[in-house]
Amino acid sequence: MQVRKTNYRVNATPTLQVLTEDEVEVIYYSALRVLYETGVRVYDKEGVEVAYSGGAIVEDTTEDSSLVKMPPWMVDRARATLPRKVVVVGPDRQYRMELCKNQIYFGAGSDTPFTIDPYTGERRRAVYQDVKNFARVAQALPNLDFHMSLGITQDTAVGTYDRWQYLAMLEGTSKPINITAVDLEGVRDQLEMAHIRVGGKDEWKKGPIFSLYIEPVSPLSHSQEVVQKLLFASDNDIPFVYTPCPLAGATAPCTLAGTAVQALTESLFGIVLSQLRKPGASLIIGGLMSNMDMRTMVYCYGSPEMALLSAAYTDITKWLGVPEYETAGCSDAKLFDEQAAMEAAINISTAALVGGNMIHDVGYLEQGLTSSMEMMVASDEIIDMVKRILRGIPVTDGTKALQVIDEVGPGGHFLEHDHTYERFKTEIWRPKLIDRNNWENWEAAGSRTYQDRVHERVIEILETETKPLMDEAMFKELRRICELADARHKDEELDVNMFV
Repeated sequence: MQVRKTNYRVNATPTLQVLTEDEVEVIYYSALRVLYETGVRVYDKEGVEVAYSGGAIVEDTTEDSSLVKMPPWMVDRARATLPRKVVVVGPDRQYRMELCKNQIYFGAGSDTPFTIDPYTGERRRAVYQDVKNFARVAQALPNLDFHMSLGITQDTAVGTYDRWQYLAMLEGTSKPINITAVDLEGVRDQLEMAHIRVGGKDEWKKGPIFSLYIEPVSPLSHSQEVVQKLLFASDNDIPFVYTPCPLAGATAPCTLAGTAVQALTESLFGIVLSQLRKPGASLIIGGLMSNMDMRTMVYCYGSPEMALLSAAYTDITKWLGVPEYETAGCSDAKLFDEQAAMEAAINISTAALVGGNMIHDVGYLEQGLTSSMEMMVASDEIIDMVKRILRGIPVTDGTKALQVIDEVGPGGHFLEHDHTYERFKTEIWRPKLIDRNNWENWEAAGSRTYQDRVHERVIEILETETKPLMDEAMFKELRRICELADARHKDEELDVNMFV
């Protein structure tokens, strides 16, 4: 007879926690103090008016900005209407992200000026075709759940590249997209494109097919463009990411706790303003925090401090009950090499174990200046491996395998046992690119390194024919919006050849 153990605790998945609940509360109440006593600088008059009408204190008004201070009760009221779950879907509804506590989704980063050419290995300026190719790679990788451009389309007008990036991504992937926008006009155009792609405003409301990236300016500043985007997104049912990017030692205190306090202050302003504008407006808060390397003066994407800050902020957002925008799959390396793989493995593991929600920047190299398809492909396999770790080790009557051990007995083997045959495909993780051959078999297969195999996979994806994701008529209609935007910005054309 099976004896049942009482009060038996199950650790279904391994977890990571950086901050205790007490520490989270200390950071939260410290941010409330900064928001009320120090305040934030707001550079948009309508944003100031919305804050003031909701109870904020407005001081030190100049021609272009005001100092806005929000008492703690405003934050409490905003949190009462803040959605605890944000949903973003793909255009054909096949892919879906439900961003809420401990639900993890991985995706790329955006807007790198440079990319590594997958055929020549050259670092060069990104163009439209690169953005489309990155989207195709994302579509083919099973562990990437959403996409960002991973390049700036620098063969288009300066003021319209965001529309062309969105079009290129729609050509390449049917996964949810996190867009960027040059300005409010860019958001409007991309929303019009999304309505066309999904079949109208009513279909959009059933499930938005993109989220909007918005980044306030650290320390404690909210530009006109940022506030305009926030208000427009709130008005038009656009889920948006409001992610401060403070740099410890440069645009934030050198201490990681101080950086977290400042970032949360900046995030709380976005939460309050959005809920004042439209209670229930959907947002995801960042974020993207790291340290300055005091020798090179660069923003670090592969440092342990970045992983720690991202994990700590996830602890904070879980406590707040708001989806979180994490960072992983990125590196300070210049090419996809051993450093890139090492740093990506660490920050992917940390982000997954802590339970980050929308985990972006997969494919970033060189502090986010350069994008790499090899980095994307390798990170996809790292994510897959980490997901196996997250499954943990279930301890049940079946997994203890006592009867199997008894049947095989001393000196036997388990290779031919039905238990092995029935379970090895689900119990034991199998790599797609990692090599586990012995030396002789590895040599016989061509002595290919991991870098070789990753590169071959990239080329395989790019050279595999795929069915178009939309018909020619829809593509022309979307392209027309981009061309109309170009006409409005015709004096801003950029010759990409000047960079290469």
